[in-house]
Amino acid sequence: MSSSDGNQMYDCGTLLFKVTTSGFTTAQKRWRIAYASIYSVRVMLSLAKEIISKRGIEQPSIISDLHPYVALDVEPSSSPQWGEKFSSSSLAPKIDRKRLVETVKEKDLVSLHQLGGVEGIAAALGTNPEKGIRDDDREVVKRQEMFGTNTYHKPPPKGLLYFVLDAFKDTTILILLVCAALSLGFGIKEHGAAEGWYEGGSIFVAVFLVIAVSALSNFRQETQFDKLSKISNNIKVEVVRGGRRRQVSIFDLVVGDVVFLKIGDQIPADGLFLDGYSLQVDESSMTGESDHMEVDATRNPFLFSGSKVADGYGQMLVASVGMDTTWGEMMSSITSDKNERTPLQERLDRLTSSIGKVGLAVAFLVLVVLLIRYFTGNTEDDNGNTEYIGSKTSVDDILNAVVRIVSAAVTIVVVAIPEGLPLAVTLTLAYSMKRMMADQAM
Repeated sequence: MSSSDGNQMYDCGTLLFKVTTSGFTTAQKRWRIAYASIYSVRVMLSLAKEIISKRGIEQPSIISDLHPYVALDVEPSSSPQWGEKFSSSSLAPKIDRKRLVETVKEKDLVSLHQLGGVEGIAAALGTNPEKGIRDDDREVVKRQEMFGTNTYHKPPPKGLLYFVLDAFKDTTILILLVCAALSLGFGIKEHGAAEGWYEGGSIFVAVFLVIAVSALSNFRQETQFDKLSKISNNIKVEVVRGGRRRQVSIFDLVVGDVVFLKIGDQIPADGLFLDGYSLQVDESSMTGESDHMEVDATRNPFLFSGSKVADGYGQMLVASVGMDTTWGEMMSSITSDKNERTPLQERLDRLTSSIGKVGLAVAFLVLVVLLIRYFTGNTEDDNGNTEYIGSKTSVDDILNAVVRIVSAAVTIVVVAIPEGLPLAVTLTLAYSMKRMMADQAM
């Protein structure tokens, strides 16, 4: 081999031939051959260096230094790392949210296999079965925007006006209001406006006091109960995110989370069984069946929120949260505006209703008897004269007499109905509820 510019000639083949044909021992021949080979490589590298320098190409230092390693010029990889490729833009087309929700709700094994099984769904959701999702607040927010939050729709809180109007629906209150209006009207007609309003006004004050205390008490009870419900429902669940196990609020759970379940835990969302041992759940709150359901990876990998773990332990892949879950669908169909009465309130209602009916019957009977006695001429005034003498009695005297008779009947109704009983019971319940709320008792 020779250089193109006529410089020193290097014939490696001739050199090797001379080395191998010289009269050395076998060991010496081997050493000379190895040396010749190394020398030939150096010569070729020198030639390559000269050629590259003449062409204006900058040679790497590996040619001149001959280090016993190779330096690789590796460009930074543009492919996303684990967890980064599952952004909101790339995650959306990988899984159909509606189909996934229906697959879990209907326990459709065929659809589950078509989606790639639990492993395929986990990959589509960007979940590592061992490390979970990426431990990043932005990742959680993206999943909440895509799949919803693990909260349920609740009716708006009831205001004070609602409880005031509800108090007016009480039959006893309505009867007392009518009696108060009649008593006020008859009192003013009979005794004048200066003194005739005492009886009717007193009834009005008592009724409005009962309504105000009852409405305020119920409003405070509702507010305190909502606060305690939020505290009791905000349970902690154990998940793995970014390869680390941590406790998160049930409201912060998102689709794709890997949740750890053990005996006594309430399943926080609908999901699929990943791994575990002898996992059995109690679905009586959902289906009414008292028998425990065995959950495994092949026959029944479905888990529903609202159920409780009765035996074993396992890991669950969250597939749907909030209103997409079976429990959320059930809660949305249940109206909380049922206005159920407590046993004490029901018994008090029956008692006051019975007393009211008896009072109305007695008052009506007294009204009829007094009217018959008056118009038959069997009543006398303070001077012993007959009050009704047919056409000789003026219309004004007849009206005054009728008003007096009706006022007496109304008085019987007011006295018969225990208007103090609702107030006393309301005050007692309000005091008891206040004490229990101070102790945070449900």
